[in-house]
Amino acid sequence: MFDYEIMRIIWWVLLGVLLTGFAIMDGFDLGVAMLLPFVARKDIERRIVINTVGPIWEGNQVWIILGAGAIFAAWPIIYAVSFSGFYLAMLIVLLGFILRPVSFKYRSKMPSVRWRSNWDILLFISGLLPSLIFGVALGNVLQGVPFHFDDNLRMFYTGTFWGLLNPFALLCALVSVCMLVMHGASYLATKTEEVVRQRAICYGRVASIAMLVLFLLAGLWLSRGINGYMVTSVVDHAGPSNPLHKTVSTALGAWLGNYQVEPLLWIAPASVVIAVLGQLFLLGRGQSKWGFIFSSLTIVGVIATFGLSLFPFLLPSSTNPNMSLLVWDSSSSLLTLRIMLGATLLFMPIILLYTAWVYRVMRGRVSAQSIESDSQNKY
Repeated sequence: MFDYEIMRIIWWVLLGVLLTGFAIMDGFDLGVAMLLPFVARKDIERRIVINTVGPIWEGNQVWIILGAGAIFAAWPIIYAVSFSGFYLAMLIVLLGFILRPVSFKYRSKMPSVRWRSNWDILLFISGLLPSLIFGVALGNVLQGVPFHFDDNLRMFYTGTFWGLLNPFALLCALVSVCMLVMHGASYLATKTEEVVRQRAICYGRVASIAMLVLFLLAGLWLSRGINGYMVTSVVDHAGPSNPLHKTVSTALGAWLGNYQVEPLLWIAPASVVIAVLGQLFLLGRGQSKWGFIFSSLTIVGVIATFGLSLFPFLLPSSTNPNMSLLVWDSSSSLLTLRIMLGATLLFMPIILLYTAWVYRVMRGRVSAQSIESDSQNKY
């Protein structure tokens, strides 16, 4: 069986996989919601857009439950610090998640134009709020989060919600929004027809260009204007989970340290550029299915770039860098990680098979005729 060091690496990778799964699967739901007011201008067009994600959004949201559960069980200190420090931000995300199903259910309950327009606005907000907050959170993690521990490992968060809304974090929020709009547009292009599809392709290409420019700008800012973190003491990779037994320093451009040590890691940010350009080209050629694959690869590349830049940090502390949380000092016990790995190997294939089956059953484009022929059972 794997030792403690290897188990920590495995769960670091699994955490990235779960977060990537959520960003890909629920990300296009968020992107579709943000695109609703722009690609659909008639009521029937809006119903078409809503029904592309209506039957599957609940299954897609399972991934965030898996991700949060993995953080809670495998990285309990990370869970405690992040969910406490970002408490208000998390509530805003939950508000967005609550608005989505309510809007789906109630939008078509009345024929009033104003009634439906109000629910359409709430659907747009339900996509925009989580997309912004996720980007803000990642931007703040790269800058360090204001928390520290006392000698008894009690956590103290010294920041405020408004402090999270700093310029770099807002830039990361824009990257997140553009990326998910691009992803949602690719999905819509595969599931709709005629004018809605053409609008989705148009907005998707604009979002691709904006995302690429903002991603490169964020990378430049990170290398030239943001202090990164470096471990400056020996850390026992198989030692106890106690973040108080190391020293950490900060330096401009330190987040590029892993790429300097291992140049092959540049594949991750390079893949983002290649995938965005590929998605831009494919959408322009009308190859929407391949465009969706490339937008998914963009998300994989962005999350991989984020994780590889941070490693071995999971949550740096701006208040006291020495108390930053690492892969090596913030995990659960070895026994817990082993039990969870067994459960993951058992249930993850079941989830993937079920998801694949659902998408196969729901395959095909949504059209005005399909909605009108079964209006009572459609959103």
